[in-house]
Amino acid sequence: MSDVFEGYERQYCELSANLSRKCNSTALLTDQAEQKQQKLSEIKAGLDDADVLIRKMDLEARSLQPSVKAVLLAKLREYKSDLNQLKKEFKRITSPTASQAAREELLESGVVDLHSVSADQRERMAMSVERLNESSERIMQSRRTIFETEELGVSILQDLHQQRETLLHSHNKLHGVDDAIDKSKKVLTAMSRRMTKHKWIIGSVIGALILAVILILYFKLFH
Repeated sequence: MSDVFEGYERQYCELSANLSRKCNSTALLTDQAEQKQQKLSEIKAGLDDADVLIRKMDLEARSLQPSVKAVLLAKLREYKSDLNQLKKEFKRITSPTASQAAREELLESGVVDLHSVSADQRERMAMSVERLNESSERIMQSRRTIFETEELGVSILQDLHQQRETLLHSHNKLHGVDDAIDKSKKVLTAMSRRMTKHKWIIGSVIGALILAVILILYFKLFH
C-alpha cells in the first residue's frame, strides 16, 4: 500500500466530512445572505481542493504495481462518486429555488435543527468516518511494519558486521598460510638445488673413481 496515497486519502475523507456538514448547515441559512455567501465560498474552495486530492490519488494509484493499482482505483471510484454527490448538494443549495425549498421545509417541520441531515448525507458522513478509521489503522500498521523492518535491518547489519569480521580474520589466516607456503617453496627450492649440486658432486666422484680404476688396470696389464 502507498503511504502517499493514504495521506491523500486521509485528507480527502476529512475534507469530505467537513464539506458535508457545511452543506447541511448552509442549506438552513435562509435569511442570512452574507453569511450564506461566505459559507458557499468556503464550500466551493473545499470542492476545488477535493478535486485536486482526487487527481493526486489517481496519479499515485496509476504509478504503482498492477495488483495494488487495481485496489486503489476501486477505492478512488467511490471517492469520485462521493465528490459528485457533494457537488450535486452544492448545486442544489445554490439554485434559485433552494431558499424557497428550505423555507417550506422549515415551515412544515416547525423546528430548526442545525444538526439534522438527510439519510444519504448521514450515510456519506458515516462512510467518511469509516474511511478515516481505516486510514488510521493502515497508517498504524505501516508504522509497525516500518519499525519491524528497521529492527530487521539492524539485525542484518549486525550479522553482516560479524561476517565481515570473520572474513577479515580468515583473510589474515590465509595471508599467513600464503607466507608459510612461500617460505616452504623457498626451502624446497634450496633443498632441490643442494640435491642437484650433491648429485653432480657424487657423479663427479664416481666418474673420478671409475677413471682411477681404469688407469690402475691399464698400468697393471701393460707394465
